[in-house]
Amino acid sequence: MIGRITLQLAVLLIFAPLPLGVINKTKALFAGRIGPPLLQPYYDLARLWRKGFVFSRTTTWVFLAGPVVGLVVPLLAAQLLPFGGLQAPVSFTGDLILFVYLFGLSRFFTAAAALDTGSSFEGMGAVREVTFSCLAEPTLLFALLVLARGADSLTLGALLGPQLASQWLTESGASFGLIAVCLFVVLLVENSRIPFDDPDTHLELTMIHEVMVLDHSGPAFGMILYGAALKLMVLSAMLVRLLLPLQTGSMVLDLLVFLSGLLGLAVLIGVVESTMARLCLPRVPQVLVGTMLLSIFALVLVLR
Repeated sequence: MIGRITLQLAVLLIFAPLPLGVINKTKALFAGRIGPPLLQPYYDLARLWRKGFVFSRTTTWVFLAGPVVGLVVPLLAAQLLPFGGLQAPVSFTGDLILFVYLFGLSRFFTAAAALDTGSSFEGMGAVREVTFSCLAEPTLLFALLVLARGADSLTLGALLGPQLASQWLTESGASFGLIAVCLFVVLLVENSRIPFDDPDTHLELTMIHEVMVLDHSGPAFGMILYGAALKLMVLSAMLVRLLLPLQTGSMVLDLLVFLSGLLGLAVLIGVVESTMARLCLPRVPQVLVGTMLLSIFALVLVLR
């Protein structure tokens, strides 16, 4: 058990910033630029960790709790997921509910840290973040219920196990295809990516997630960036396990296929961000409601 947890954490901690570098490199290639180095996210994290903490006198312990919880939650959530040939280190009936609401806990503390500054600007971003997430969470829950129906289990390790390969060839395959689309949309929303948010923007009226962390600096901001990279990898792992459920029997080979799938998904995110514009704010809830209805339809298909 301890060995599996250690190995899974090592893979997560070392590999997590790399997909961000792949996304940025893909966007640069589409724009006809060389772009930053592939390992730039690692350099940014190292630079931030060498700086000192700066705190406003008006903030409380909540301001620091936001980055800490945002970093710890993906590490805990990752223990409920299988990574390639690595089985989920922690598994119990109903762990899929814990998985969803661990990220809800992280979002609560991030929004609370933004509100703790007393800035109405950061409060605006917190409201937008929570509103969009309220529409994305039901989609994720319905998607997990579809997988639970197919696996006849309520544990994430079983939902995303190797039996998915055979289930794709059954009548559940259509539902899984719809769920894959829904999970990709949730991935973009939860990680503040285009077309729902732009992680690179600094326009006052368009920022959502970025505006909540404007007052963080140094190691605290480094924890936020690292936590965001971990969250991207954990949520991407779900989609990769759904689309690449086959296992060869070799743990090393399965892990390499899994990591390659994560990099391929990062390229896809970069393509989406390069070919789509950011949606107008009133359009975002409409898209999320439509995705939720799509996940409900997928659930109806497997229940009939």
